Amino acid sequence: MRILHVVTAFPRFPNDIIAPWLVELLKRFQAAGHEVEVFAPAYRGGGNREVDGIPLHRFRYFPARWEDLTHDQGTPDRVRRSLRYKIMPLFYAVGGMLAIWRLCRRRSYDIVHVHWPVPHALFGWAARRACGAAMVTLWYGVELRWVKSRLPWLKAFLRWALKTSDQVVAISSATAREIAELGHKPVRVIPYAVGFAAAPPPADLPTRRSRAAGEPFVVLFVGNLIERKGVRYLIDAVHRLSRRVPTRLLILGKGEGVERSRLEEQVKSLGLEDRVEMPGRVPEPQLHRAFARAHVLVLPSIVDARGDTEGLGVVLLEAMSYRLPVIASNVGGITDIVADGKTGLLVPPADPAALAGALERLATDTALAEQLAEAGRQYVEEHFSWPAILEEWQSCYAAAVAAGGKGRVGSGARAAVSG
Repeated sequence: MRILHVVTAFPRFPNDIIAPWLVELLKRFQAAGHEVEVFAPAYRGGGNREVDGIPLHRFRYFPARWEDLTHDQGTPDRVRRSLRYKIMPLFYAVGGMLAIWRLCRRRSYDIVHVHWPVPHALFGWAARRACGAAMVTLWYGVELRWVKSRLPWLKAFLRWALKTSDQVVAISSATAREIAELGHKPVRVIPYAVGFAAAPPPADLPTRRSRAAGEPFVVLFVGNLIERKGVRYLIDAVHRLSRRVPTRLLILGKGEGVERSRLEEQVKSLGLEDRVEMPGRVPEPQLHRAFARAHVLVLPSIVDARGDTEGLGVVLLEAMSYRLPVIASNVGGITDIVADGKTGLLVPPADPAALAGALERLATDTALAEQLAEAGRQYVEEHFSWPAILEEWQSCYAAAVAAGGKGRVGSGARAAVSG
């Protein structure tokens, strides 16, 4: 099959850590004999045309110096910042539709795989009109909550996007339930697969993360520094815990503007400067080392002011593949990964006291930490492995082609274009 992925952002240069799971998925589809390409917006006037051998088609939508609606920050967050960002989505939608129409008149695709159907279902519709491709939409949940909380007038668009899709996919059962509230369209649940794009977890992982006397209990957070990640509650929990257990918190991930400043001020006000590190985004080898050396990974997500929360929690899968025990909030798609007391510990969101209690439990009960770590790794291998996820996607694509009637366009048209 020839498959075109439509995305909001894709790596712009080597080591640009954007959607590593998607890059890996596309590379594995290439290895399986499929042709995969990506359609993505330009960034400030241009961008690369290839990533790890994956062809990349970038489209323009605004004057170069201001063409930054995507990539560095979530679009909903940018839209709130200024009038310019409020009007840019219209130019983005029109520019993308025109560009994908032209692309699909030149090249024929079997599948157009739409990530973030708001507004990319429009691009999928244009691609289908241009070359007869079947359309698969992948829903992450945030777009549904964004419309529900801030743009209720777009609910009709959501229903249209679902009706227009040949296959509808959610990344978690929580997102599938949200889709069901909009209509009776069948929904597949296909989560992320586990594994870094650059390298697998080290083979010599420690079998026991025991601590020497006086050695701090290392707590790891990896993710964007945005409200829904709930990092401020983790900092509060570490402050509570450090009175009883020597603790060090390592916060890895990008963050800019108000949220990072608030977290830095919180660390300072609590007197935790010597116990909390916030180096920001780090190179992938350093990220590997952090996973291998930590004692626990925490994802303290909440439901933010927009009603948004965690769609799945891919960082939990990464941690569990390292045989690292995890603690997470009982929200969103996290419960597809963490079964409380079995594959990790769940705590109520926005509850630093409960989070501190869970941290102390693992810090003082090595046997429990080992039990959760081993069960977590086994669960990931059984349910989130690349072979299992690839099989799910291939089945989805085959059903989409059958439903979309790609055969009407036929391989002859594709061969003519390729030739």
